[in-house]
Amino acid sequence: MGRAIADYFKNKKASKLRVFSPMFEEDEIPLTTLFRSYESMPEIERKALDMAKGRVLDVGAGAGCHSLVLQEKGMDVTAIDISPLSVETMKERGVKKVQEQNFFTLDGQYDTILMLMNGIGIVGTLERMPEFFKQLDKILAPEGQVLCDSSDISYVFETEDGIIELPDDMSYYGEHSFQMQYKDTIGEPFNWLYIDADTLKERAGRSGYAVEVVTEGEHYDYLARITKKV
Repeated sequence: MGRAIADYFKNKKASKLRVFSPMFEEDEIPLTTLFRSYESMPEIERKALDMAKGRVLDVGAGAGCHSLVLQEKGMDVTAIDISPLSVETMKERGVKKVQEQNFFTLDGQYDTILMLMNGIGIVGTLERMPEFFKQLDKILAPEGQVLCDSSDISYVFETEDGIIELPDDMSYYGEHSFQMQYKDTIGEPFNWLYIDADTLKERAGRSGYAVEVVTEGEHYDYLARITKKV
């Protein structure tokens, strides 16, 4: 993805960023979505940006579109991504605070943690949720918030009769693996988590956090606000 982002930024065009998964047909990520303006973002993302406050962490920032919006508002925002090419592109685009950094090894304190474009998917599996909340214990400031969006993809398994039929060999229907390809660069397979709101609330509660569904989108997606229970 980093190579595709850098290519698009330099040339204003890019080849296909292809996405493969054992569960789904081959897909493509339009590079323009990673460079969109506030006005072009879906309502869920605009709502999250409007709710951001204090010192902000933008997780998996990609090309930096969310960080740039907040920066233009005069907010203190730090963008992180694991891709060196994404980090370099964000710097060239004018993002002031950028780090090549894995979320799970990050230090610091933040009042708002943004995980947009299904950013909470980096957790990968339900089994890893306790590790996610343990990291929040370390980096989320008192009275801080996590603003994340995800999707309930149970609709993928819906029959013509409207019945959800999940595969017998599937532990949780939102756990999937993906692999990306851009030109001749093929990334390593990675786990990704689509977590429904009820499951997120239940797993958060186990770790002492509360979840509020702020708004719902048109495609089974939703914006959640995660806070530490008092």
